[in-house]
Amino acid sequence: MRTLDMVALILLIIGGINWLLVGLFQFDLVASIFGGQDSMLSRIVYIIVGLCALYCLKFLSTSRNTRTDNTTTRA
Repeated sequence: MRTLDMVALILLIIGGINWLLVGLFQFDLVASIFGGQDSMLSRIVYIIVGLCALYCLKFLSTSRNTRTDNTTTRA
């Protein structure tokens, strides 16, 4: 896996954990670390995580193509 793929996936996982904390405990870890939701640093982190989510959409097509290739070779 390429380095950019790994970094994007790690940041996406961190964002997912942050949303889990928000959903379960109403605790926004990013906001608490960087000074609130309206802080410029928090907004930058939210934007970066969102961009990583968009970038990771390519994994869906990659896994779909791989699965299709495997099923056609078995037949």
